[in-house]
Amino acid sequence: MRHAEFMMASLKRLAILGLTGLVLVQPVDTRADEDDDGDHDRARDLYEQGEIKGLADILDIVRAQAPGDVVAVNLVRKANKWVYRFQVVGADGRRTIVDVDAGAGVILPDGEGDR
Repeated sequence: MRHAEFMMASLKRLAILGLTGLVLVQPVDTRADEDDDGDHDRARDLYEQGEIKGLADILDIVRAQAPGDVVAVNLVRKANKWVYRFQVVGADGRRTIVDVDAGAGVILPDGEGDR
């Protein structure tokens, strides 16, 4: 196996392992001074209250928009809405940021998740 293929396979396994953990705990990216356990509880509460869609529901939408390996996911509060922010590394090695309205399950236009 060539080195590049080995690295891509390793990166893919790492991404899958990371996503499995994210699906289970649904972390929230908030201020650094907040307790991490509170972040997980908040994400779970938002999901259970129907305010956000589960990460598993959103992944297919992201993969259709930006094929590649998802290497990071954050749940952030922007412009009075919850936004899943995905970092995807394509086959060409380029990183793409995809913002998804966590409540509606729709991809936000470039930059809208930054407001």
